[in-house]
Amino acid sequence: MNRPQIVSRDEWHSARKTLLAKEKAVTRERDALASERRNMPMVRIEKDYIFDGPSGQPRLRDLFGTRRQLIIYHFMFDPAWDVGCPSCSHCADNFAGSIVHLAAQDTAFVVISRAPLAKIAPFKQRMGWTFPWLSSFNSDFNYDFQVTLDEMVGSTTHNFASVQALIEVGKLWTASGEMPGVSVFLRDGDVVYLTYSAYQRGLDLLLNTYNYLDLTPIGRQDSEGNPQGWIRHHDLYAA
Repeated sequence: MNRPQIVSRDEWHSARKTLLAKEKAVTRERDALASERRNMPMVRIEKDYIFDGPSGQPRLRDLFGTRRQLIIYHFMFDPAWDVGCPSCSHCADNFAGSIVHLAAQDTAFVVISRAPLAKIAPFKQRMGWTFPWLSSFNSDFNYDFQVTLDEMVGSTTHNFASVQALIEVGKLWTASGEMPGVSVFLRDGDVVYLTYSAYQRGLDLLLNTYNYLDLTPIGRQDSEGNPQGWIRHHDLYAA
């Protein structure tokens, strides 16, 4: 490992102030970007999506409850799998304890996967999660929101680009199957609007594990070509 240079306290303090100025500039840029994100135009959701949940079959509108905003995390869980994706599980571990605060800001949070509830429920219990998790197995939801790729049904776009084009430049590893993502919706009465979606590195902000590791001198320690290859379901790490 390449260790940082050893210097005096005064030299460290000077270097830290130099970096702080750059960090403050990035913070201001992030604030401006967040403002621009909030002012994005939105599109009305015309399709009537119906999901499978533990208490029935709610529609997209129902997922808001009494809230005006809704965040959906698209969790990779193929119907043929017995457990959810380790990387998405890593993301879920990061948001599982914090989403309780969203309701105070008029925002609901739901996780959706294509796997049936019969597979979601035992895995959710194993992981110790309590967030709402629904199945989109009987709807077009995953295909329409670019998180299940299948050329046979015309789902050939991911992260707002052609799947084939992304594969050619090395930014996507497969032309079919499940992908992670996050989508944000706003409700006006019973009318639902899509305001934002993010995929791939756009999900980095949700990963506090990486935010913490980015503070350290060794950093994320990702492997080239398989950046999240080290991630396991949290009950599979060595003691």
